[in-house]
Amino acid sequence: MKKLFRLGLLVVFAMTMNSCGYNGMVSGREAVTAQWSNVENEYQRRANLVDNLVETVKAAGKYEQETLEKIIQARASATQTKIDPTNLSQEDIDKFQSSQSALSRLLVTFEQYPDLKAVQGYTDLRNELTDIENRIAFQIKKFNDLSNEYNTSIQTFPNVITARMFGFQPKGYFKAEAGAEKATKIKF
Repeated sequence: MKKLFRLGLLVVFAMTMNSCGYNGMVSGREAVTAQWSNVENEYQRRANLVDNLVETVKAAGKYEQETLEKIIQARASATQTKIDPTNLSQEDIDKFQSSQSALSRLLVTFEQYPDLKAVQGYTDLRNELTDIENRIAFQIKKFNDLSNEYNTSIQTFPNVITARMFGFQPKGYFKAEAGAEKATKIKF
């Protein structure tokens, strides 16, 4: 009889906890905690990607600039090498051939990369940065929405009784840092 009575009390207690929102409060608290992890993950993604993206774009731009400068110099050198057609020495022909060969090698390099990508790289970087910031903003908004939902649930009747009895505390909201209204500067 005592076992049946204890079992009955346990069932009544479980039903009471469920109807007083205990399970919902636990679910809400865990949802807020999990969502905060999503916010942190997006910030970590930003930290991992941004510097690498910027450096990659800078390196591509530098490579293209160097390639174009070499082509311009080789072209100038090739056009400056003049041979007197009345005095065609082997040495003069070798100089002319050497200057033309250097230009030819650079043009082959340039032909392998005929469409310079630096401008597209900067465009892609801008798009990627926008995507990263949008993902962060989405996760922060979702975190604040879940915090609001949880905080409301533990402060409304009859849940407030259960919340106080079991020590459920309100969760904070994500707030922008002081000075966050100023745009982040990326330097190249």
